[in-house]
Amino acid sequence: MSLFSKTLAVGMLFMLCSVQAAVRDPSEHFFDQSLGDFREELETARDEGKKGILIMFEMDECPFCHRMKKTVLNQSEVQDYYKQHFMIFTVDIEGDVEISDFQGNPTSEKDFAFKQFRVRATPVFGFFDLEGKLITRYTGATSSLQEFLWLGEFVADGHYRTTNFSRYKREKKREQRQQ
Repeated sequence: MSLFSKTLAVGMLFMLCSVQAAVRDPSEHFFDQSLGDFREELETARDEGKKGILIMFEMDECPFCHRMKKTVLNQSEVQDYYKQHFMIFTVDIEGDVEISDFQGNPTSEKDFAFKQFRVRATPVFGFFDLEGKLITRYTGATSSLQEFLWLGEFVADGHYRTTNFSRYKREKKREQRQQ
């Protein structure tokens, strides 16, 4: 094997390892473990200096939820950004598990999703401020990792106060083209 072939093989192996290192299990590296008390989670988010709480409303048989987990939520860049700014949980919209809502009231996961937030399709990404108020809602899978990062930025940087996500995303795309 020539020196060039060896160098090329080592380079390709390095690139493969780098790409694989960027992918991490979202259940371990994206989502926080919850005790099912969202009022308590708000207090923890405040104590940790987070911007708020992100809840991914999902269900087991949802292909779009699975796609998000396998293509976006497993990316280290996404995980690192979101973990810096939010506490992140899942809620099964068909779940019978009892939880406590942001006011401390007991409810099932499915009643929390449907009765309080009218979640009918999945996934729904609900961003809540540190008082438990829904401030941004995004329904469906994002088209790309970049769009999901922009969604996090949109909330974390407070752009939701002055514009909607569609306008924000158009502006980000325009900026990208100009670079």
